Amino acid sequence: MFSTYDLRQIQERGMSVEALERQISHFIQGFPFIDLAAPAISGNGIVCPGDEEKKKFIKLFEQDIKDLKIMKFVPASGAASRMFKHLFEFRNTYRNGSSGEELFNRDKGFNSVWYFINHLKEIAFYSELSLRLERSGFDPDQLLNNHDYNTIIDHVLTDKGLDYSNLPKALVRFHDYRQSARTSAEEHMVEAALYAGDSSGLARLHFTISPEHRSRFEYMVSNVRAFHESELNVTFDVSYSFQMLSTDTLAVDEENNPFRNADGSLLFRPGGHGALLQNLNDIDADIIFVKNIDNVVPDRLKEPTVLHKKLIGGYLLWLRKHCFEFLLKVHNGNCNSDDISKITEFARKHLLITLPSDFSGMIIEDQIGWMYNKLNRPIRVCGMVKNEGEPGGGPYWVRDKQGGTSLQIVESSQVNMKDPAQASIFRSATHFNPVDLVCSTRDYEGNKFDLSRYVDEETGFISIKSSGGKNLKALERPGLWNGAMAEWITVFIEVPIITFNPVKTVNDLLRKEHIRE
Repeated sequence: MFSTYDLRQIQERGMSVEALERQISHFIQGFPFIDLAAPAISGNGIVCPGDEEKKKFIKLFEQDIKDLKIMKFVPASGAASRMFKHLFEFRNTYRNGSSGEELFNRDKGFNSVWYFINHLKEIAFYSELSLRLERSGFDPDQLLNNHDYNTIIDHVLTDKGLDYSNLPKALVRFHDYRQSARTSAEEHMVEAALYAGDSSGLARLHFTISPEHRSRFEYMVSNVRAFHESELNVTFDVSYSFQMLSTDTLAVDEENNPFRNADGSLLFRPGGHGALLQNLNDIDADIIFVKNIDNVVPDRLKEPTVLHKKLIGGYLLWLRKHCFEFLLKVHNGNCNSDDISKITEFARKHLLITLPSDFSGMIIEDQIGWMYNKLNRPIRVCGMVKNEGEPGGGPYWVRDKQGGTSLQIVESSQVNMKDPAQASIFRSATHFNPVDLVCSTRDYEGNKFDLSRYVDEETGFISIKSSGGKNLKALERPGLWNGAMAEWITVFIEVPIITFNPVKTVNDLLRKEHIRE
C-alpha cells in the first residue's frame, strides 16, 4: 500500500505505518454510535450547589492554589475567516445600484450584512478600520453614504486593511475600552490573571496556535503585557505550542485507498481539536483550565466568570483531595474495610461512578483494586449551562459495552439520529457544553498521567471533503472534551449562561455583552 517515498513522508511526520493502517481500518469499518442511556440533568448527573456550597468551594480554591501550579489552556489556532462568511458571500455578489440595494436590504436581521453595516461604528475594531480606510485615501462616512460597502468589507477582510480573513480569531479585536480595543487573546490574559495566578503573582497561559501566527501573537503580548501586569499586579508567563504533524490523519478516497495529491504524495489533514490532547499532555501544571478562544467578555462582565471558574476549580480540588487520600492509603498498604466503604459511598454520591453489579460480593482486596483503578486517573470538572437553544454537544449518561454507564460530553455526530429512542434522548438534554473545564492531570504522587491512555479510540468522526475536485474521506480524532477524555473521572456542575458569550460570527460582537456601554 505504501511506496518507499510514502514511508519517507510518513517517517518525516513522526508517524508509523501501523497507526495509518488503524486509521484506514476506521474508514473501512466506520465508528460505532454512542449508546445514550439518558441526559444528565440537575440532580442526576449535574451538580447544582447552593449559595453556601459555592462559597465553600470558592474559598477552598483561593486557599489551595497558593501552593499549586495553575495553567490556562486555550486552543487558539482557529481561523477567523469563518466569522466573516456572510461578508464574503455578500462581497462576491453586491454591486452598487438598485439591484445591489435590494440585495443589501433583503435581510435586516441581527446576523445580516445590513445589520453589520448599520452598526459598524459600534464594533470594537471600527477605530482601527477607520484609520486603515483613511490611509488608503477613503473617508469612512463617505463610503457609507455612497453605499460602497465592498470597499469597507475589503478593508476588514484583506491586507488592504485589517486582514482579518487571514488571522486567527484570537487576534481579532473583540472589545472597545475607549483608550484601546482588546483582542480575544488579550481578554484571556486578563481573565487568567483573575483566577489562574499563584502565590507569587505568576499567571500562566498557554495558547495552541499555527506556526505562521506565532510572531503576531508575540507582538500582541509584548504590546499589552506591561500595562496589564501593572494594573493587575501579576507577571504573565505566556507559552505556545503547535498542533503536531504526527497528529494529522490520512485522507482516503471513496474506495478507502490513501488519497494522493497531484504529485503523488499522501494527503494528510488536521485531526480536529482532539489532536490537541498531545499538547495538553505536555503541559506541566497541577490544575489546567480549558476554555475556547472566542468565549470572553469585557471587564464589566468578568466577575461571574471568575467566580464560577473558582467554583469549578474548588470543586475539583475537593474531589481530588478525597481521591488522593484513599489512593495514598492503598499505596501504603493500610486501607481497611471502613476506608473502602467510605470511598465507595463518596464515589457513588459525588463522582457519580457506577459500580459493577457484583461489587458488593467481591472480597475486600478486589474491591480495593477495582476502586484504586477507577480513581487513579485524570479528573475533570465541566461547567454546564442550561440549554437555551445553543447548538453543540451536551452532558449525557452513556452506556458502555459491559452495560455500565458513565458521564460523557456527546456531540450530535456521535449519535444515531435515525434511531428514534436515541434521537429523543439527545434532544431531551437540559444543558449544553460551553467548553468550561478544569482538569487535574497528576496522580496522588505528583506524577503526570499519560493522557493518551484514557482515550476512547472508537469515538472518532468521518466526514466527506474534497481536494482538487475529487471527493475524499477525512478522519477526525476523538474530540478533546469528548472521546479524548472518555476514561477520565468526569463531573458536571451547573454554571450560569452569563459565563457563555461566544463569538461565532462577526455580528456577535454587536451583542450587548460585547459592545461598549
